[in-house]
Order: sequence, then C-alpha cells, then structure tokens
Amino acid sequence: MKIRNQWLVAPLGAVTAAALLSGCGAQESTGAGNKSVVMGMSDEVKATDPASGYDPGSWLLFNNVFQSLLHFPKGSTTPSPDAAEACSFDGSDSKRFSCTLRDGLKFSNGNALTSKDVKYSFERTLKINDENGPAVMLSSIAGIDTPDDKTVVFRLKTSDATFPSKIASGAGSIVDHREYPADKLRTDGKAVGSGVYKLDSFGEKDASLSVNDSYKGQAKPKNTGVTIKFFNEDQAALKKALDGGSVDFAFRGLAPQDIPAPAASNGSDGKPSAVQGTGAEVEHLVFNMNDPVAGKLPVRKAIAYLLDREALTKAVYQGTATPLYSMVPAGISGHTTAFFDKYGSSPQPDKAKEVLEKGGIKGKVKLTLWSTPTRYGPATDQQFQVIAKQLNDSGLFQAEVKSVEFGQYEKDIEAGKYGVYVKGWVPDYPDADNFTQPFFGKDNVLKNNYLNKEISERIIPATSAVSDRTATSTDYARLQDIVADELPILPLWQSKQYAVARPNVTGIQWSLDASTVFRFWEISKG
Repeated sequence: MKIRNQWLVAPLGAVTAAALLSGCGAQESTGAGNKSVVMGMSDEVKATDPASGYDPGSWLLFNNVFQSLLHFPKGSTTPSPDAAEACSFDGSDSKRFSCTLRDGLKFSNGNALTSKDVKYSFERTLKINDENGPAVMLSSIAGIDTPDDKTVVFRLKTSDATFPSKIASGAGSIVDHREYPADKLRTDGKAVGSGVYKLDSFGEKDASLSVNDSYKGQAKPKNTGVTIKFFNEDQAALKKALDGGSVDFAFRGLAPQDIPAPAASNGSDGKPSAVQGTGAEVEHLVFNMNDPVAGKLPVRKAIAYLLDREALTKAVYQGTATPLYSMVPAGISGHTTAFFDKYGSSPQPDKAKEVLEKGGIKGKVKLTLWSTPTRYGPATDQQFQVIAKQLNDSGLFQAEVKSVEFGQYEKDIEAGKYGVYVKGWVPDYPDADNFTQPFFGKDNVLKNNYLNKEISERIIPATSAVSDRTATSTDYARLQDIVADELPILPLWQSKQYAVARPNVTGIQWSLDASTVFRFWEISKG
C-alpha cells in the first residue's frame, strides 16, 4: 500500500500483539465503556471514499467505518470472517473464492447489505481505477457472481492465494450501492458503511465517529465513539495536546524523542506513557538502475558495505526502529537476513574499496541522496544526512542530500531524475507477497527500472498460487538472495509501532500488531 510510508520471527498467523507491550495502555479493557475517546495524529486522512484512499490515515478510517468480508482479528495475521459468515476457495487452484454473508447485515443508514453491494463495491473500485486508490490490489478479479443475496463468488484471472488477505484490508471495504456513484468518487466528505462506527463529521481539523448500532460482526466496542484530531505533521502541537489532556492518546506523529520508553512510566505519575507493539512498516534506499552512477553495481555494493543501520536507527529514530536486513520484515513468514549475510551489520570500508576498484571506479563517487520529509516524516532528511556522512567518512564517496516536496519528488522519480532515493512502505496485508510483488512485479511502485524475470515470471506467480503461506519460504528466500546480489533496493529499517496514552486509556495494544489495523473498538477510557 501505502507508500509512506519488528522483531522476533514468528510464523504467519502467530504474531501476538501482547508479547511486546508495556505501559498504561497495555492493560486489558474490561467490558463496554460509556465514554468516547480522543485520538491525535499527524497523518492526513486523504479520502473518505474507499475507492480512492490508499494511505495509512485513510485506511485507519476505512477499517473502522466500513466492513469487509474478512478481517484480521486482534493479534493475528490470518484473515477470518466478518461481514461474511464463511469464505473459502473452490478447488485447489486458488482461482475461485466464495463467501456467504451473515444474516441481517445493514449499513449505518439502515439499508440492507446484500451480495449486490459487495459486487458493486469491488466493481466500482476497479471501474474508477483512481490513481490514489487500491484498484491495483484487486486486479486479479476476472468477474464476480451473486447467485443469491447472501452469496458472492469471485472468479480470478490467475491463482491468488493472497486474495483473502487483500479483501480483508481497506481495499475490501463494502459500500452501499444506493449511496455511491458507480463511475466517480464521492466528494462530500461523508461515508456510509456497515462497520463498527459511523462517520458523523469530517473536516480539516477533526473527524467524529460514533458507534454504529446496525453493525453485525466480531467486534464489541468498548467506547461510545472516537474523535480524531488532525495535527498536520505538527509534532510539537500533538505532544502539547497529549500532555495537556486535550487528546487521550497519540498515534502516528510524535517525534521519536517525544516517545517515552515503554518501561519509563506505568501511568501512576499521571503522565502519558508508551504502548509498544509489533509492526511491519519499513523503509528502503532505492536505486535507479538506469542512473549513470547508482546504476553501477559496484557503487551499490559499496554503499551496502558502508551502511551502518544500527548507528542510523539510534541517531535518528532513538530506538523506535530496528535495522532491517530483509525485504520481508520480521514477524512475517518468509523473513530472512539476506542482506546481513552478504554485507554484514557494521561498515566494511575495505570491502567497499575493493569492490569499487574491481569495478574500475576511480576517485570519490559523487552521489546525491534524494529525500522528501512531507510524506515520510521530518526525520527522513536527518536520516539521509547520517547516511551521507557514513559514506563520506569512508573517503570513497562525495555524497550530498537534497530534499523536495512530495509532489515534485514523485514526478522526478517517474521521470528518472534521481539515482538514489527513499521509499517507505506500510503493508496492505501481512504477507510476504505484499513486501515483494509491488516492488518487483509488473509496473512496480519503485519506478527504478529493475526487472528480474526469475522473480517476476517464476517466483511471484508460484508463491501467489500456494494456499499454505508457510510453504513459500524457500521461494521468498531465493527472491531475497537475488535482490541482495543485484541491489535494486537496500532495506534500512523496520519500525516498532507506538502509541502514547494518558493513564486512564486502555486497550491500545490490540491495535499495534503486524496486520496494521487500528481497532478503535478495543479502546476504552476510565
């Protein structure tokens, strides 16, 4: 998804949020609450129409206002029924997927939700095909049949064992066919779904949600509603609001230095404290394979030998991120340490010098690292300054950092103007496929002119057809070995997920797992 855009290896479906939690917000919520809660975040919510939104803020809204056929239960990376009563593949080739809806489903406006709405929602997203939307995730759909009001059958173009995970994400949001035009986006800032909450208002400064009494599904809300206050990347203002009590908890937006250590406070002193969970947000250094400098493999290998991820994460992210040596992050089946195995964890200037000399590259390598703080956060520029210094301290590089606004940044990447640049990634669904196919498949999101046919024509199709996701590990290990050898991309770090909450807020831990679903319904306030 979500070009932005942790860490013990666990099998798919076994990631447990509670395993890495501490702080006041990690207490177990008890019973249904009768209070609303206020959340502060600096991310934008770019869309209220699920045919358009494809960013972390928008999906946070979708996951709470809209319902999908499947969902990710708290602490799990395996999808299970939600709007559906049951779903399964028909046959062994993973090309036909059927779901039966629950009885009595209704939208927040009281309209019945039937298979017609499910079919309409998916076909609408594909037809609109918004450049900022999730249609790309649904491209394997060849057709949808609705033999009756409760049955939906997806016919897929190719075998796609990850299809259940895709439709459990924000891309699977079900809308009321009476409320949404079939061929264009809804632009009034309103939303009608069948999720746990209904959207009462949405504006530049805040959004207000209340419990949807029509909801039928697995969730049991522990509050009466949620107000989201938007701080538009103003991290200082968010911290002030949290400290002052005008927000109950903060998620996505505090500066690393403003996140207290999880063990620093248990809330007994009345101060906000951190809740830490597992996560799968990653960031990479990307190389344009057609660039006259970065396009040379010896240059890329020298950078890989000189990069000190440990120093980088300590200096810039202060423990809120962990060094990443894999395309597939820890906690997701398919994780390896391919880049650690090949290039080590600490700088090796002698090997960097040797690889440059063998490549016939003489003198210092002049290099520009391109950054954008407006999409990936203010620390991005600082991060690149640290990387440039690491390269320059070797005596082998003359690296500088340039930073531009995100709109221009994306245009320049598309035009091939940058040799080295940053890309962040928040997964659409917790599967190794989502950390590889978007980067190395057809029309990849990196726009770096890299193509390896073994990956794109054999490994990706082969892994997509395997319903037992743990059985794909060998292929994903091979993919990562190829990428480590050819270096079109260099993993930097994997973030830990944090929220910082007032002492009377509980249940946040159930929103901090590798599924990246933020579950408002689990949060309560005493």
